[in-house]
Order: sequence, then C-alpha cells, then structure tokens
Amino acid sequence: MNLSNFLEQLKALGYNDAMLEGNRVKFTYQVMSGRFKDKTITMGFEIPQDFPLTPPSGPHISPRVLPLNPSAATHPERVAESPFGPEWEYWSRPFNDWQNTNKTVEAYMTRHIFHLFETQ
Repeated sequence: MNLSNFLEQLKALGYNDAMLEGNRVKFTYQVMSGRFKDKTITMGFEIPQDFPLTPPSGPHISPRVLPLNPSAATHPERVAESPFGPEWEYWSRPFNDWQNTNKTVEAYMTRHIFHLFETQ
C-alpha cells in the first residue's frame, strides 16, 4: 500500500484536512475520551514504507499535552521531542495488537489511538 492510500483512508474516516508531507501525515483530531476529552489537537504520524505490514509507531501531538519524559522505562510514560517541530511531542506507544486487526487506518485509529487517549 502506498502513502497516498493511508491518506485516502484517513479522509474516508472524516479527517478531511489531513495532509501528506513526505511520509508524514497531519490532521485535526477531536479527543473523544479520557482526561483530554473534547480537546482539539493536531495529530501526526510517520507512515512506514511497508504500511500496512507495519503500523505507525505512535502519534505526534500538537500542542503538547503531556510533560516530556524521554528516558522513561516504559511506553505509557515515554514522551519525547518530536521531529514534527518544537510545539510537538511524540508519544512512544507501539500498537502491539496490530497483527490481530484488518490492518487499516480505521483499525489504527479506533483500536489504538482512541485507546491511548482513553487511558492517558
């Protein structure tokens, strides 16, 4: 699957402002659950060249909503600087259940991203 197909799938889910820049995609995201419920952010992903075999590793978030903690021992606490820019943060959150999905953008968004915000 190519990167433009990832973008098309994202837009089919209603993220109409999604833009692809190289292997990065950015779009507006309304948080639907958890302590950041109803917050509007910009979310970004670095799309692997072999998607859908490999999912994006974790989201890039702007503005920053969690304190930076790049040396944390476990993923739920690990938040680092993002290559997307100084106002961004990177949440190191691999999608460990990817192999048990249909490997679509919808699965990534509903089973992984929604869960991340629900549990933060």
